[in-house]
Amino acid sequence: YNVKLITDDARHDNVAFHEVIEKSLDQVNDRMSTYKPDSELSLFNTSRETKPYTFSAMTMDVLDIALQVSEQSEGAFDITVGPLVNAYGFGPDGFDKVPTDEEREKLLQRIGYKKLTLHKEKRALGKSQSDIYCDLSAVAKGYAVDLIVDSLKDIGVESAMVEVGGEVRTIGLNSTQQPWRIGIERPTEGVRELQRAVPLKDKAMATSGDYRNFRIIDGKRISHTIDPRTGKPIDHGLASVSVVHDSCAWADAYATTLMVLGPEAGLAFAKEHKLAVLFLIHDGENEFKEIMTPGFEALLGSG
Repeated sequence: YNVKLITDDARHDNVAFHEVIEKSLDQVNDRMSTYKPDSELSLFNTSRETKPYTFSAMTMDVLDIALQVSEQSEGAFDITVGPLVNAYGFGPDGFDKVPTDEEREKLLQRIGYKKLTLHKEKRALGKSQSDIYCDLSAVAKGYAVDLIVDSLKDIGVESAMVEVGGEVRTIGLNSTQQPWRIGIERPTEGVRELQRAVPLKDKAMATSGDYRNFRIIDGKRISHTIDPRTGKPIDHGLASVSVVHDSCAWADAYATTLMVLGPEAGLAFAKEHKLAVLFLIHDGENEFKEIMTPGFEALLGSG
């Protein structure tokens, strides 16, 4: 993570800041990690009970966001896609081999957000099949950013930039009394270059792309983003998508959704939901075409 703060409050020191940040990250990991066998989510995944499983308020918040985005996107976003993500080697189990068509079809029988039932009043989640497996990584990282920001606000911080794994949220203004300028990386493999600098004040931004987490198999690039509807890695021209939103958790979920949908369906979805989005589309070798929604254009104009 990377956190920048501006404060002249004598009560604040690095030790206090580190404690707040680490506590927030630990709270999310202890509840939502698929790498920790004793996390709430891991215990849900390993349980063969189908009756509603009780979660903490934090995990319920993330589950609620995830299932709302699943409904909006008609399954392009789906937290039950974990078995397929794992099968392609992008989960906690490591990579063995690409699943065969038969293996993929079998795994698809375990996929589908409609196999989950959220009981908000009971703070519980039920599953219609005992082998349902949930992965919240496409929301939880953004949620962790929001949690850190809220925790910093609680101790009086008014100006900060918080980044966890590429997902960012800002509060207040930077040291020059201007909106924080957050870079969007040019999605070129093996190179770190700036594509855009985006002015952010009291906003969050999440980026999803195909240029960092992938593997090459038989000369073909395999993306870590799996389409829950087909069971296959995405295979379209969208190189990356950046979403600006009030909430980093929502921005995180929407970025993954749009990456699955691709440039055309993704742009239509973004416009329908009035999202501020920058699409970077492959346009030749190491060349990219920018497409912005009106909300993103307005954001750039404000800076």
